[in-house]
Amino acid sequence: MRIEAVIFDCDGTLVDSEGLAVEVVVELLAEVGVAVGADEVMRRFHGRRFATFLQELCAEFPALDAEAMIAGFRSRTTAVFRERLQPMPGALELVRGLALDKCVASNGPRAKIETSLEVTGLLSAFGARIVSAYELDMWKPDPGLIHAAAGLMGVPAARCLLVEDSLPGVQAGLAAGARVAAYRLDAAQLGELAGRVQRISHLAEVPALLGC
Repeated sequence: MRIEAVIFDCDGTLVDSEGLAVEVVVELLAEVGVAVGADEVMRRFHGRRFATFLQELCAEFPALDAEAMIAGFRSRTTAVFRERLQPMPGALELVRGLALDKCVASNGPRAKIETSLEVTGLLSAFGARIVSAYELDMWKPDPGLIHAAAGLMGVPAARCLLVEDSLPGVQAGLAAGARVAAYRLDAAQLGELAGRVQRISHLAEVPALLGC
């Protein structure tokens, strides 16, 4: 089926934000005496709703104050992103040269998405074509986020390519019926879904999937 539009995840796909976010989480935890390494935080955090990740941490470490953690995470990541956030390799070239309609569908709040795209020079390529899970109350792997993104562009999900770097995002795309490019995900991470997606290691590979 011909691809008519492209849906991009934001964190880890368009912008190199996940390592920075993990740094902030590790720092916040250390400040209250909780030692969790960056690799472990990334494993638990990657592609998931932050509130769910935090709920699990609070169950494991009852002394944690969830509201303080959320407030600290949002304020610190905003500051860190404005200072250090970079686009993923090839992201600017891809989105600026893409002839098809495109949008961003992310589990993050709209303010965070817009800040990330603005700082990295990507926001003008998308304008208002941003779908936030917080506004829909639907988080990946719920396919509703992908359907909403496709609907924003007036294209059925089946005619969209989703570019996604997390397993929950891949699951959402496949459940929505979209074609999925799994960015920097290996077969072990994808498990039984590996045969249902196109794995790519660089964003420069995306145009070939579109016939561009």
